Amino acid sequence: MDATEMRTLSREDLAGKLSGWEEELFRARCNKAVGQLTQSHTIRALRRTIARAKTLLNEKIDHAATK
Repeated sequence: MDATEMRTLSREDLAGKLSGWEEELFRARCNKAVGQLTQSHTIRALRRTIARAKTLLNEKIDHAATK
């Protein structure tokens, strides 16, 4: 999911997806430790997606606070 799609989501939806991505990142790290991770690029992609979502979530919170 890219940033333009994330911007259309509400804060609650974005927070829900964020927790799902964090859980997926945890599973990917566990699979890497065990040696079952076949696509190592997924960890980097998930980290960037989580950072993007957190940035947009903070923007939405700041924007709501200034109104």
